[in-house]
Amino acid sequence: MEVIFIQDVVNQARAGEIKRVADGYARNYLIPKGLAEAATPEVLKRLHKIKAAGDEVRIRETAELTELAELLDGTSITVEARVTPMGRYYGTISGAMIATELSNTVGREIDRRLVEAGEPIREPGEYQVTLRLSTDIEATININAEVEE
Repeated sequence: MEVIFIQDVVNQARAGEIKRVADGYARNYLIPKGLAEAATPEVLKRLHKIKAAGDEVRIRETAELTELAELLDGTSITVEARVTPMGRYYGTISGAMIATELSNTVGREIDRRLVEAGEPIREPGEYQVTLRLSTDIEATININAEVEE
């Protein structure tokens, strides 16, 4: 089925693009959620307006994410967790723990899926972690992993 995307869909298409997708994906997900519409002649007439609205939303989101990246870049946080007698953590310092502490520090909600820790943090020390806010916007934060008393 050919659909016109009304909103940006990550890893699929941008607003205003016409793509062929599986019928079930279109009928059961894209169309009910308002992310796309079937490519009919009436919708094709509105294609220019759909693209303009998508571009406007994308520009606004990019500005917000750039502002957030500037706020977060270079931020230092301290995360504490229990350690074993061998000096390693019981488990790891997770992206969720980092996101929660970062949210408390900066006063804005940070999604755990933005945190790209790379190697898991298993021992106390200082680490740098990248936050990928979008495909081309990222920020680096410093993490001081400490022993919980």
